[in-house]
Amino acid sequence: MNEIQKLNTKQIAEQALAISQTGILPSHQGKIDFSDKQRLAENQTQLYRPQELADLYAHDREIGTSKINISVTRESTQQAAYRLVVEEQKAHVCLLNFASAKNAGGGFLSGAKAQEEDLCRSSGLYLCQLRQPEYYEINRKNKSMLYTDHMIYSPNVPFFRINKENLLDDVFLCSVITAPAPNAGVHLQRCPNDENAITETLIRRTNYVLSLAKQQGHKILVLGAWGCGVFRNDPVQVAKIFDDCLKQEKFANAFDEIVFAIYDSSKTLKVLTAFENQFSK
Repeated sequence: MNEIQKLNTKQIAEQALAISQTGILPSHQGKIDFSDKQRLAENQTQLYRPQELADLYAHDREIGTSKINISVTRESTQQAAYRLVVEEQKAHVCLLNFASAKNAGGGFLSGAKAQEEDLCRSSGLYLCQLRQPEYYEINRKNKSMLYTDHMIYSPNVPFFRINKENLLDDVFLCSVITAPAPNAGVHLQRCPNDENAITETLIRRTNYVLSLAKQQGHKILVLGAWGCGVFRNDPVQVAKIFDDCLKQEKFANAFDEIVFAIYDSSKTLKVLTAFENQFSK
């Protein structure tokens, strides 16, 4: 890996943006030009609207019996992607970005620290997201904190970092689904006792994520504790919904492997434990 001087998260974001815009990665091997890969990822990024996703899910009638290899790991999303793509040489990997509904990259440029911001500091994802402004515009107009079911699909996004300090010596490619979990905390402040709406949204949107990934031919997914941070969704509930959705026959033959990458740095390991308990049953 290519060590760099210690930077704060805002400076790292600025560096990541510059690397993405130029398509040049400084490394021990010299300057790595990945500009063609970056432009291709941007140009092929597409928006999925709610009705398209509903149709995908509804019309998928495939009956399957295969067992998916599911694991729960204590690592970041980008670390899991690197392990699968680079170390294990696996193809057709796609990860879920726990996205902001209203701002590309979330608080990426201001130095915020969450999963989406980490992904944008590690890759060219932010520039891909900018290609689909409708996703953000419609959610800004929508007053519900459940947000809409719009999703962005970005194929083969170049990644050039897997931790805060170091750049990689070369890029690796991983596809990304950008989708927001409902903001359970704020929704319940505004609409007390409306837990059912949160549950229904999580189930529907999880099904849509899986249908999108299946349609795009991805056999390996990196998922995680979607919306279990600042959005305050219950990790026990989120883990169970993922498990229940994946057990549907239409997804049985769709995927070979699913990794739930849980970056839980708390003392209680509450989030990690919720997923470990669910998927050890």
